[in-house]
Amino acid sequence: MDMNGKCVMITGASRGIGASAAREFVAAGANVVLVARSEEAVADLAGEIGRSALAVPCDVSRYWEVDAAVQAALKTFGRLDVLINNAGVIEPISLLANSDPESWGHTIDINLKGVYNGMRAAMPVMIEAGGGTILSISSGAANGPVEAWSHYCAAKAGAAMLTRCADKEGRAHGIRALGLSPGTVATQMQREIKASGINPVSKLEWSDHIPPDWPAKALLWMCSEAADAHLGTELSLRDENWRRELGLTE
Repeated sequence: MDMNGKCVMITGASRGIGASAAREFVAAGANVVLVARSEEAVADLAGEIGRSALAVPCDVSRYWEVDAAVQAALKTFGRLDVLINNAGVIEPISLLANSDPESWGHTIDINLKGVYNGMRAAMPVMIEAGGGTILSISSGAANGPVEAWSHYCAAKAGAAMLTRCADKEGRAHGIRALGLSPGTVATQMQREIKASGINPVSKLEWSDHIPPDWPAKALLWMCSEAADAHLGTELSLRDENWRRELGLTE
């Protein structure tokens, strides 16, 4: 996949899937805009990557900050070809009846409103340019309830519908909107889930999780015409056939 000269904005880019995706897209020739709340972490990653990367401290739950990140992408690289909505949190993990309303709502602000904010800021720019790709990290939690994850499940289900809406409204304008459900990935989020000990996902062994470079490679493939048959849907890396197609094996 040749991404030479294209600009990719990645939210939640300071670690895990986001950081792996940044390295993957740069290796394919892209410039990357690294968006995350952790200013030091994204600055370090941008320093590692070099002049192909721009670090932008940003809280995706605030629209004006996301819009400013898009404008920074345009100012630095002159374009925005791909948006990857990756930012997300799982804490605080809590049963619904015991959940803290403010913390529950803040998770919705990041995991759902953050996806909306990214789409809202990027779509007008992409439409004016003749098109672009919007990829959002989803989860099996979008389709089935998990104990103590009511905030996460609700947000991911909403984000899946946002992908469908973006496809419905944007396809005629050249917008390619897709979701990726990676399964369980060996990231800090899984350490937080493990520590909770509250549902079956927390009982998984570390070796059960896939490495973060697998979804990164899948995201790169999703920018190609080969993924066009799946526009408006969510692809799952649990699909063994797709893993083999991408060359992802244990």
